[in-house]
Amino acid sequence: MATTAAEGPVQKLIAEKLRARFSPVHLSIACESYMHNVPKGAEKHFNVQIVSEEFEGKTTLQRHRLVNQCLADELAGPVHALRIDAVPPSKWAGQSPAPSPACRGGGHL
Repeated sequence: MATTAAEGPVQKLIAEKLRARFSPVHLSIACESYMHNVPKGAEKHFNVQIVSEEFEGKTTLQRHRLVNQCLADELAGPVHALRIDAVPPSKWAGQSPAPSPACRGGGHL
């Protein structure tokens, strides 16, 4: 399971919660705050790719709701944006998450 090299405390907490809740066969978390108009070092924008048996037989909306429920405290607090790729193992072919589009809001403050 992969995360970016320089994990901050929010990213670590997200990883811990997702691992505990979903026992994923694959988990990739990238802090993409550097792509947005936030202070340097901020942890506000994340891209999560998670593959779990828990997602089998569920719609995309149901899978996203499960992840959002798991991370409700973070979404109510420090996390501003969360891009979710929640995939059942039967539909995952080992692909990397798609790159996020560039932010229109500019760079660091």
